[in-house]
Amino acid sequence: MLSKTAEYALRAVACLGSQVGQPISADHLAVHTKVPRRYLTRVLQDLAAAGLVSSRPGPGGGYELTRDIDKLTILDVVNTVAPIERIRSCPLGLKSHTSLCPLHAELDKAYAATEAAFAGVTIRELIESASPIHPLCESI
Repeated sequence: MLSKTAEYALRAVACLGSQVGQPISADHLAVHTKVPRRYLTRVLQDLAAAGLVSSRPGPGGGYELTRDIDKLTILDVVNTVAPIERIRSCPLGLKSHTSLCPLHAELDKAYAATEAAFAGVTIRELIESASPIHPLCESI
């Protein structure tokens, strides 16, 4: 259901969120999130353009989250790189469908439920989950 780009962005944000206040290099993120370095760089650029991360060049530099992990949600990250597309009108362009047909109405309900679920989980909740498995990236 999620695009590869959204998955990669979530991995990067989860890792950055576990190291708040410490810049992390793209190389380090690539290794720990298992995201190809070139792809990760593009994802980080998208996150930076949206204001979710900042970057500092040079020794001791790297990427950091700019938003509080208590407020940053899965939906914020996903919508930054690959927004969930809701169905607003008939995808077939049928003029007689002045509202969504039963099929597309049900699909849109599922998309709405996904949005609501993603909006209800912060990055802090992911990172501090009671699960012994560290979310979305190798343990640092």
